[in-house]
Amino acid sequence: MMTRRGEHSLAVARRLLWLTKHLSRAEVIWVLCRFSGADVEIPDDTVHPEDTLTSAVEAYRATWTRVDDVVHGASLDEVCRGIGGEPAINLRWVLMHLLEETARHAGHADILRELIDGATGR
Repeated sequence: MMTRRGEHSLAVARRLLWLTKHLSRAEVIWVLCRFSGADVEIPDDTVHPEDTLTSAVEAYRATWTRVDDVVHGASLDEVCRGIGGEPAINLRWVLMHLLEETARHAGHADILRELIDGATGR
């Protein structure tokens, strides 16, 4: 039987796993689909029982490689190709948006980690 603390730690770990999957999804949507206009599969950020932290981190790292290839070959002033009917935005805006989102979620992850181990600090 799982203790209340064990259930709490499992719930927090699942949220951290979701954050990792979500950040990978966001980079695919914003850089690969919206900016480059690529027709690629958008990863699911739902946490499934078979998901592991290792698999989520590996998928996120693979996304970085694909995103880096697109960004390195582009100008920051280049406009998104796959934005549909939305107002035009450039790569600079996309990267700042992703930086903002990643920073916000890193703060969430730090709070979740504190819930697991109780440690605080810088």
